[in-house]
Amino acid sequence: MFRSFRRIGALGACTVAAVAFTAVAPVSAAPAVPPLSAVSQAEDLEFTLYAKEVPGGQDEETGRAPEVGDSFAFADDLYRTKGGEKVGRDGVSCTVVRTGSPGDLQCVGTFALTGGPGGQIAGQTLLSVDPADEAPAAFDIAVTGGTGDFKDVRGTIRSTPDGDYSRLEFHLTR
Repeated sequence: MFRSFRRIGALGACTVAAVAFTAVAPVSAAPAVPPLSAVSQAEDLEFTLYAKEVPGGQDEETGRAPEVGDSFAFADDLYRTKGGEKVGRDGVSCTVVRTGSPGDLQCVGTFALTGGPGGQIAGQTLLSVDPADEAPAAFDIAVTGGTGDFKDVRGTIRSTPDGDYSRLEFHLTR
């Protein structure tokens, strides 16, 4: 979700953190998204997806410093591997809640998965962003719930920048 740095002009360095929200990498040799039978019976579920931002078509360059309350939204397509089979999409909105060095973004997102187990996974994070950092760091997203095959899940998603993608490592428990 955070591969694009074009938002920096609109929201300053705080926006860089948003690019990391959707990145994750494979956790094990298991399939990227386990088969439905494994999801419905498993207590722990781990898989990795790759997110690539979908162009929004909005000019986000304002040239001004971010202010508390500024917000932006973005979307990604989700893949089993970089450039591989598309298995879902996400939508994220972030709001600046603290300016300065570091600045903080409150981000909330939903991952809708369709390639295997189906359902949605909701997550949120408070991202601290230091304007002096040249690239976004990896961070964790708290999983706050799910629907469909992901009903009642909790856990974390580790988001790591990975070139034009974000690598998302899902660590879920039912």
